[in-house]
Amino acid sequence: MTASPEAGMAPRDLLLALVVIVVWGLNFVVIRVGLDGLPPMLLGALRFVLAAFPAVLFVRRPAVPWRWLLAYGATISLGQFVFLFQAMAHGMPPGLASLVLQSQAIFTLVFAAAFLRERMRPASVVGLLIAALGLLLIGLENGHATPLLAVLLTLCGGAMWGAGNIITRRFGQVDQLSLVVWGALVPPLPFLALSLWWEGPAQIASALRHINAHSVWALVYLAFGATLLGYGLWSRLLSRYPAGKVAPFSLLVPVVGLSSSAWLLGERLGMLQWVGGAVVMLGLLVNVFGARFIAAWAPRSA
Repeated sequence: MTASPEAGMAPRDLLLALVVIVVWGLNFVVIRVGLDGLPPMLLGALRFVLAAFPAVLFVRRPAVPWRWLLAYGATISLGQFVFLFQAMAHGMPPGLASLVLQSQAIFTLVFAAAFLRERMRPASVVGLLIAALGLLLIGLENGHATPLLAVLLTLCGGAMWGAGNIITRRFGQVDQLSLVVWGALVPPLPFLALSLWWEGPAQIASALRHINAHSVWALVYLAFGATLLGYGLWSRLLSRYPAGKVAPFSLLVPVVGLSSSAWLLGERLGMLQWVGGAVVMLGLLVNVFGARFIAAWAPRSA
């Protein structure tokens, strides 16, 4: 049953939304743990094997054509994490990755305007420009700076996520959990091929032979926690409430990502990175809430 647009979120569903945000926010610290024991492309292959099997045997295939299911899996599941895992393997801190990856909101707006001919609202344009300025500040950080290559790879991950969002819009109403499970069938073989090419059979064999409890725990968390549990709860919320009530919760993911990375891994950001991060968050807030603010205040100023 879908709640009315005016209704608030039930306490139980609010708790579920916060669970998703915590699970997704911690996801970046867990990726860092996984990369300490497994090379990035092998980590990606194993993650999506576990996410797809055995779940695909119990979840009905989403009612979308195979070509679009492949496109979804190739962007959101494969492309996003090829770039993100490589970025973190090349020095992208987990907390900063959780923030920069939110560039997906910018790419989604740009791709929607370019390919779907959607008109961008003024608030979205302003939010996009503010967030882009924040990303520029992050990239300009000196001293103990994050490597520029790592920042660029994370932005590429955000672009792939944004492309996947545009593909998803073609589906209309579809079970998100089913889409995630069946989309997880796409990445394992390409990830494995990339692992054989970039990391080599010797490194793969060594990583599997010496896999430790931390790596196994990271794989379980990434496959069953961040992927199946996270998207399962998220799809439940989207089925009960308008997207406008659910989507803003995703803005809390970088907050959890940054705080958990600082607490658990001792991540420290430079001044420009903190300022840039705050500017990015401001841009995202303007994009999500700007139109509502203008609509609420317009009658008063008239």
